[in-house]
Amino acid sequence: MKIATYNVNGVNGRLPRLLEWLDETRPDIACLQETKTDDSRFPAAAIEAAGYGAVWHGMPRHHGVAVLARGHPPAEIRRGLPGDDADSQARYLEAETQGVRVASVYLPNGNPQPGPKFDDKLAWFERLIAHAADLVSSNAPVVLAGDFNVVPTNADIYNAWLWRFDAVLQPETRARHQRLLAQGWADATRQLHPAERIYSFWVNADAFRRNAGFRMDFLLLNPAATAMLADSGVDTAHRGREKPSDHAPVWAELRTP
Repeated sequence: MKIATYNVNGVNGRLPRLLEWLDETRPDIACLQETKTDDSRFPAAAIEAAGYGAVWHGMPRHHGVAVLARGHPPAEIRRGLPGDDADSQARYLEAETQGVRVASVYLPNGNPQPGPKFDDKLAWFERLIAHAADLVSSNAPVVLAGDFNVVPTNADIYNAWLWRFDAVLQPETRARHQRLLAQGWADATRQLHPAERIYSFWVNADAFRRNAGFRMDFLLLNPAATAMLADSGVDTAHRGREKPSDHAPVWAELRTP
């Protein structure tokens, strides 16, 4: 079973790239972030024609998450994180399909920092940590998939010094990411490629040509899913296509019985 995460940076504007990627790589489950459209304009018909059922949680112009499943419409479990009834941003969607529980996660960017946006980022991260604690011990496979807007270590960015003031590199951000992993989640990419320079985000086309990237997109596996992990990778070439997202899809393959 192939599970992927893809920050599409506008699902309608990038629809040709999304459909192209689905056709070429055929993930069984795909979690999308930054769909940037309200629920009424999500391109469900085009995605269904490509062979995928979908659930989505959107809002106009900003954020937005979705879960796609090939040939098996996903069953929505939760939209939005618990812990803040006033939170109206579309950043979290949890679903179940083919015996796997997946969550599409789009963590706040937090810039500029310091300031209220960074405070909101840390508060949202705390809510994710609290909810993830209830998921990690499941006997069934669980995958948190998405753009976490954190660069975990200096090995996950081409030049940490240049970006040292950015919210994604701050000690508070990294510490929360480490607390999340400490619950028992495994980073699928690092589980199989512990020392490689691997990126999933490039700020522009010139940065991509120079491979001046960041690694901010993750598939975090609970122990049940980690025991099934067979392979992982990044579809880097899709960042170089015409009018691409600034992120590339990240994927993992799980052995199924």
